[in-house]
Amino acid sequence: MADYDTALLLPYWSFTKTVIAISALKLAENGKISLDEPQREKPFTLRQLLNHTAGLPDYGTLRAYHKAVQNDEEPWSRDDLLQAAMAQGMRFAPGCGWSYSNVGYMLARELVEEAAGQSFDELVRDMIGVPLGLESVELAVDREQFSRVYWGAAKRYHPGWVYHGCLIGTPSDAARLLHALLAGQLMKTTSLQQMLTSVPVGGAIDGRPWTECGYGLGLMIGRMGVAGRAIGHSGGGPFSVNAVYHFPDRSTPLTVASFTHGRDEGLAEFAAAKGSAAQ
Repeated sequence: MADYDTALLLPYWSFTKTVIAISALKLAENGKISLDEPQREKPFTLRQLLNHTAGLPDYGTLRAYHKAVQNDEEPWSRDDLLQAAMAQGMRFAPGCGWSYSNVGYMLARELVEEAAGQSFDELVRDMIGVPLGLESVELAVDREQFSRVYWGAAKRYHPGWVYHGCLIGTPSDAARLLHALLAGQLMKTTSLQQMLTSVPVGGAIDGRPWTECGYGLGLMIGRMGVAGRAIGHSGGGPFSVNAVYHFPDRSTPLTVASFTHGRDEGLAEFAAAKGSAAQ
């Protein structure tokens, strides 16, 4: 029987990207996948998918996608989604820019599953859940499973609309996961250094605490004003947002997981930064 409060199950949204990147780095350590070899019939590498430099468009810009989610429709097929997204055209040649792409992480997850010979939920369990004792973390794949999360609006949402996958779990397990990663408990030092090698993205963002922004492999990396350096990932869906960040510049480095309702990721990020300063 689970020893966590199921009433605190929440969607991790794009914090799932961090876990996809962890899986990829772990497989690379074992020689099962390459981060830098171009993919079959594709001009980009897995590393470029993981740090959003592949040049792929994003399905988040599709009006039809958001309308279908709002109408509580069933998710499109993977191929239909990819066709609709790619019809927008490549943003730039791989390696020649930066653009956030959920499509890229859908492809990254598929490459990871193919290389491992396991489903993503199995990889999460074997590589992260069991070693760290994170009993609440699981991949939501259907409406019944997703309806268990705290937000009532989840009952009118199919997690299949998150094409790279949407993990659910407690806030404490999200924080424990990220803290363990950055403490070197999940991978070799050389692999963690690769995750932390960031592409500069920009400076301050209106309505958000960022004063400096970058993106590593599945990690948003930058500075949040007086809170100092911040490493982690924000996420959001139609009804909730979250910010899971490690603050290494505190006298005692700590990790904060902030979850709230609505669609403004800045609210969760400000709360995480404030929480780090309060400790």
